[in-house]
Amino acid sequence: MLTTQTRSLKPAEVKKGWVLIDAEGLVLGRLATLVANRLRGKHKPQFTPHVDCGDHVVIVNAEKVRVTGNKAEQSVFYWHTGYAGGIKERTLRERLEGRFPERVIEKAVERMITRGPLGRKQMKNLHVYAGAEHPHAGAQPQSLDVAALNRKNKVA
Repeated sequence: MLTTQTRSLKPAEVKKGWVLIDAEGLVLGRLATLVANRLRGKHKPQFTPHVDCGDHVVIVNAEKVRVTGNKAEQSVFYWHTGYAGGIKERTLRERLEGRFPERVIEKAVERMITRGPLGRKQMKNLHVYAGAEHPHAGAQPQSLDVAALNRKNKVA
């Protein structure tokens, strides 16, 4: 008699890979969705929701990521300083042209990852760099061409 069982992966059995993505000209939301799925491990057949089975993702050229429509001017990030009347705002374009453009991608991915201890652990596997250089060459990351996956992933 043939029985089918759902195999649950144990943390010791997880094999993590390394993926390199060049974000130049890619659409922010589509890139963030793909990266969030890679970090969670949903692209693997042995995906287990309660185990960190995703890959390490290295993103370079984060400052050259694109957004469609008027989102660069209309998408506004707010934060509060803690003082009375201390609400601050910055548009998406200002953040991309500012000091830490990689934080735009980090925030977009973070908001697509489940919240909690497992999500925080998975976010530590994301490595984003504003320029073309990264210190993870020793891990020999496999290059992933996101633009070739779908024509909408890249803005001309």
